[in-house]
Amino acid sequence: MIRKGSARLSPRALKQIHGNLVVGGITSRLQPLRALLLSCVASFHGGMDYARKLFDGIPHPDLFMHNAMMRGYAHGAAPAASFAVYRRMEAARLRPDGFTFCYLLRACASLWSSCTGYQVHGAVVKLGFLKDAYVRNALINMHAKCGDLGIAGVLLDEAGEGDVVAWSAVVAGHALRGDIGAARQMFDECQVKDTVCWNVMVGSYAKHGEMGKARELFDRAPEKDVVSWNTIITGYATQGMITHALEVFNEMRIAGWMPDEATIVSLLSCCANTGSLDTGRMIHHLHLEWRPWISIVIGNALVSMYAKCGDMDTAIKVFNTMKETDVWTWNSVIGGLALHGQAEQSVQFFKKMLQQRIFPNEISFLCVLGACSHAGLVEDGEKIFYLMKDRYGIEPNARHYSCIVDMLGRAGLLDEAFVIVSNMRCEPSAVIWRTLLGACRTHGNMTLGKLAREKLLNMNEDASGDYVLLSGIYASSGEWLGVETERSLMDRRGIRKVVACAQIDHNPDGLSAP
Repeated sequence: MIRKGSARLSPRALKQIHGNLVVGGITSRLQPLRALLLSCVASFHGGMDYARKLFDGIPHPDLFMHNAMMRGYAHGAAPAASFAVYRRMEAARLRPDGFTFCYLLRACASLWSSCTGYQVHGAVVKLGFLKDAYVRNALINMHAKCGDLGIAGVLLDEAGEGDVVAWSAVVAGHALRGDIGAARQMFDECQVKDTVCWNVMVGSYAKHGEMGKARELFDRAPEKDVVSWNTIITGYATQGMITHALEVFNEMRIAGWMPDEATIVSLLSCCANTGSLDTGRMIHHLHLEWRPWISIVIGNALVSMYAKCGDMDTAIKVFNTMKETDVWTWNSVIGGLALHGQAEQSVQFFKKMLQQRIFPNEISFLCVLGACSHAGLVEDGEKIFYLMKDRYGIEPNARHYSCIVDMLGRAGLLDEAFVIVSNMRCEPSAVIWRTLLGACRTHGNMTLGKLAREKLLNMNEDASGDYVLLSGIYASSGEWLGVETERSLMDRRGIRKVVACAQIDHNPDGLSAP
């Protein structure tokens, strides 16, 4: 069962399989444990906690198991943990193979750690793996991403002109360092270009916003794969060019290519950022025509798109149909409800998430504190703020403090807000002092208002709104001399009040038939 579709098994299914192995008393057999461990690494969406527990429970893990763990960490959110596994492997006197070094070098590239990369490079040479093409290309990729393009070039010369993977890595390294000219020169000098090489160069232009050159190169590519289409679509989507992204999407369908999850996520993300709800709905319906089931990746993108576009009913409907959710799914709903004036429902959803034993992150607390702030839910907000620190050990950052100060300020609890600002472990930002200044303007607290204004001046903040807020405090107290003083300061410093503007799109984008 594991072998046939490890990547398709849900975490719940893998836990059940693990339980059956324990009950059946066959946890001492290496082959089932290898398959289970590899499946855990592949199926928990970058989370390695469960795989680590399984790994630590194996009395004598072999080289394959160590490599599986290094692979998971190197491709996940904690690449540095790969080296702890490697040290444990050395302590067990297991000899590394080519896969071991490929994963370690991947971890170095993710960390941009050239110092650690040099050590791994030395071990590769010492143990005789430099002739391994995969290891050599991993070395080239690591040095290129870490900016050591000279060493990458030397290794490229050893690889020869026919190694297109090595050439692609160096091209990507130049592009990553912002030298698009050098990347294009390397691309033009490459005698043998495969689809990957073309994709790397198109992606380099797209990441730097040069969509004209990216599209010109994309059109010239002799062959394309789904990555080619995704690269150009993602480039347009990142730049907010939804019309162009949809045009390429239509071309992709007409050419007979089936969009994958990356395609759909890129388009939905663009729809969310541009507020193109109708287009997002059409993409949703098209996806259901191709695949009647919704993965957690697509589900998260759909929930986020509907929430950001204001259609919370559909966002919650999609949420309820998802077989599997994670903290980002919950965050999208909590944040969407907060953003669209349904603060109490947002708080209830947050509490439901905790009941489901979903571990909240910084974004979770930011969303729910924002809801409490806008709705004046002071009691809930204070409980959640201290819950964040005391139970979950998450240290509040400037944005969390800004939310709690805004909440207390709206409620007129200015002294409590000032106490929290004074006890911050980090230096209060201009946004926090400006939030307090705005609350002082609303409630006419001149003393704290002057203090907040002085803090902003000491930070060399000269935003026009600060002068307007303080002059408003003076005006509400009838101190017209203070009003005139603030206005005169604005004139002497050449500060003008910023005029607001709005943009309305009357022409929503659509999709043509394939």
